[in-house]
Amino acid sequence: MAKEKQIFYCKECGNEYSRWLGQCPFCKAWNSFVEEKVTKTRSNKTIAASDRPKATSIKNVSSSEESRIATRISELDRVLGGGIVKGSLVLVGGDPGIGKSTLLLEMCRNLVEDDVKVLYVSGEESMSQIKSRAVRLGGTAGSDKEALKEALIEERLMLLSDNDMDNIENQIDSLAAEVVVIDSIQTIEAANVEAAPGTISQVREVTSRLLQVAKQKDAAVFIVGHVTKEGTVAGPRTLEHMVDSVLYFEGDESGGFRLLRANKNRFGSTNEIGVFNMTDRGLEEVLNPSEFFLTGRPEKSSGSVVVCLIEGTRAMLVEIQALCTDSSFSMPRRTSVGVDYNRVNLLTAVLEKRGGISLSGCDCYVNVAGGLKINDPSTDLGIVMAIASSFRDRAIDDRTVIIGEIGLAGEIRAVRNIVQRIKEVAKLGYTKAIIPKSNYCKDIEGLGVEIIYTANIRQALDAM
Repeated sequence: MAKEKQIFYCKECGNEYSRWLGQCPFCKAWNSFVEEKVTKTRSNKTIAASDRPKATSIKNVSSSEESRIATRISELDRVLGGGIVKGSLVLVGGDPGIGKSTLLLEMCRNLVEDDVKVLYVSGEESMSQIKSRAVRLGGTAGSDKEALKEALIEERLMLLSDNDMDNIENQIDSLAAEVVVIDSIQTIEAANVEAAPGTISQVREVTSRLLQVAKQKDAAVFIVGHVTKEGTVAGPRTLEHMVDSVLYFEGDESGGFRLLRANKNRFGSTNEIGVFNMTDRGLEEVLNPSEFFLTGRPEKSSGSVVVCLIEGTRAMLVEIQALCTDSSFSMPRRTSVGVDYNRVNLLTAVLEKRGGISLSGCDCYVNVAGGLKINDPSTDLGIVMAIASSFRDRAIDDRTVIIGEIGLAGEIRAVRNIVQRIKEVAKLGYTKAIIPKSNYCKDIEGLGVEIIYTANIRQALDAM
């Protein structure tokens, strides 16, 4: 007989309690509890002792490298760690309209072209809406051969518009799908849980069943998750712990720039990023992010500096802009976009104390062009030089790249992967680089870039 009980879940960590609490004892979050009535049925199924799993020595367990499927979207393969791992469960999150469904549909089109059995399940759109979007992404065929190819892809790509978890499992079994896309997890409903779709209990149950499908059927499952206003995936925080990989889509909805990051990846690095550009024909890969981020950079303009940062295994050149103006307030303003606000305040204090530049009567604004968010400490020297350039109204050479981390004593500390950074500088045609003195290396001398070594802020300002 079904028994109904009242449970309070913490939205942050997913722990459940029998009564409401102002603060979660586990994650210390305030006002994070939500009430749900859950109906559970007792199961009479018993497992014989002989059928239960037994502990095995690690020596007797066979291991092999993960079998991967290439998506033919190099930026996505980079973030996933080399392709889709069979039997994995991947969560894709992002703001509404950012391009999650578009990216996954483009991935499905490429997979079916390589004879991979794909099932695209949508609980939000009808099958005709999905097809319309797929045709729009494919564009207009320019020849009979391309038209035949498009028809073949449409024949192999299987669509399902349903939110019943039982039917979804049956369709996965009958089609023997190798890759499954669920769009989105908040719309799918499990019949054995008496709660509305999208609630914590439903999301947890559906994800648990999809995890079993992925491991038992050796199928890769992608689930799309809505995000809250805080930018995290809606539902219990344990959802991110259950899946193998968590991918987040970032970017400005009004612009075409998109970033794909891996916040968790059991089969690859979490430092890699994928760069995309949203167009009228879907998402296009940005194979040279440095050139993309530097497009439209002003020439001979004060406060504009080019820095080189490392994202995963990729070196990228990015423009940092700064603006210093006389303040009309008793307390000058400090504003930053794309850079940590506290970091800018710290660097401003170091510049005043160690660099001899008084900014107490100036408003300082720092911006990373292109909408990119950076946290690489090697951009510290670039931020300081951009502020000093704007304060003195003196432009820095347009073909100069600035690299270095700054300490509180005003020293410029060494950064990692200096050879890779200088190679990227040379590839983009820049002729000069200001780097830390402790990064001296003979391997960067013959790359065609003039290297200026600096040990502290005053030496860097003199070089400017």
